[in-house]
Amino acid sequence: MIIKSPGVPYKKIELYVSGKNIITTESEIFFDNCKGKIIGITGTKGKSTTSALIYENLKKEEKNVFLMGNIGIPVLKFLSKNVTNPIFVYELSSHQLYNLKRSPKVAVFLNVYPEHLDYYKDFQDYFLAKANICLHQKKSDFLVYNAKDKIVANIASKSKAKKIDFNSVKIDEVINRKDISLKGDFYLQNIKSAIAVARIFKVRDESIEKAIKKFKPLPHRLEFIGKFKEIDFYNDSLATIPQATESAIEALGENLETIILGGFDRGADFSSLAKRIVDCKIKNLIIFPMSGLRILEEVKKECKTRGKIVPSHFFVGNMKEAVELCYKNTSKGKICLLSPASPSFGKFKDYQERGDLFIKFVKEQV
Repeated sequence: MIIKSPGVPYKKIELYVSGKNIITTESEIFFDNCKGKIIGITGTKGKSTTSALIYENLKKEEKNVFLMGNIGIPVLKFLSKNVTNPIFVYELSSHQLYNLKRSPKVAVFLNVYPEHLDYYKDFQDYFLAKANICLHQKKSDFLVYNAKDKIVANIASKSKAKKIDFNSVKIDEVINRKDISLKGDFYLQNIKSAIAVARIFKVRDESIEKAIKKFKPLPHRLEFIGKFKEIDFYNDSLATIPQATESAIEALGENLETIILGGFDRGADFSSLAKRIVDCKIKNLIIFPMSGLRILEEVKKECKTRGKIVPSHFFVGNMKEAVELCYKNTSKGKICLLSPASPSFGKFKDYQERGDLFIKFVKEQV
C-alpha cells in the first residue's frame, strides 16, 4: 500500500502503480472510515475562511463540531473521536480531492481559477480534481455552490445532491453589513456559503449573527497589520493568483498607494490585474522576481495603450528592502499592501513565511 501525501503529484509515483499495489490518501482513509457527517469545502480561493466561518456558526449550537484538513489540522486523529453525532468541517484542496471516490454529506464549492498548473497536466486536470467534492454525492446530500462561476455550475449540474446557490442567500436577513469585520466584497461569498450550511443544520439566525460579528480575517488574508508612521499596512500574502490580488485592490479602494507584487512564476495571465492596477491609480509597485517582471510588463503595456504614466516601480530581492521602500514612498494616510498575485516559492518557504517577514519588518521600522 502506498499512502500518497497531497503535495506529491500522481505523476511522480506512476511507476509504482501496477499489480497488487494499492494507492490511497489520507482523505480516502478518512472518508472510508468516518462515522460522522462531513462538510467538505473547496475552491481556488476562500476555502479556509469559509471553513472557519462554518465551524464558528455550527459551534454556536452543535457540541461535537471539528475543524480540520487543508486549514492545517491533520484529519486522521479525528477517527478515534468517540463522540455522538460528530460533524467534521473539512477544508479540501484539489490535491486532497484528486482521485477521491467519495463526496461529503454537505459540499461547498466556491470558485475555480487557474492554479497549481505546475502540479497538474493542465487546467482541466485541476478543476476535475476539484469536481470530486460533489460528483459522488447522493440525493440525500447537499451542494452549496456558486452558480455565477460557469465551471462550478457545470460541475454542480452533474451532482445528484440537493443544490443551493449561495448567491441566493440574503446576508441582510441575518446581519447588518456594518457589523461584519471582513473587508471586501469577495468575503460575501464566504459568508453566504457559511449561512447556507448553517441553515442546513438548523442553526438559528441569531446564532449565525453572533458568530459572524466575532469573526476576524484569518492570518495572511487581507489582514490589517496596523497603522505605522500614519500608513495603513495590509498583509495579503495568500494572494497567490492574480484574481485574489484584484479582489484585494478593489476592497481597499482609492487609498491604496503602494503594492508589493511578484514571486514564483506559474505562467498566470496578469493582463486583467494590470488593468485593475492602472484603473486604481496605484502609484508605487514593489517588484519581486520572477512573476513581478511579467506583471510590470503588462502594466507598461496597459499604460501605453491608455496614454498613462507608468507607476513608480522598484525591484527588490528581499522583504526588508521591500518594506523600507514602502515606508519611503507611501504618503501619510495611504495604504501599503502585500498582495503578490503569485506563489512564494523561491524567495520564501511558503506564503506564511512571506507574510510573517512582511509583518516583522513593518513593525521593526517603527
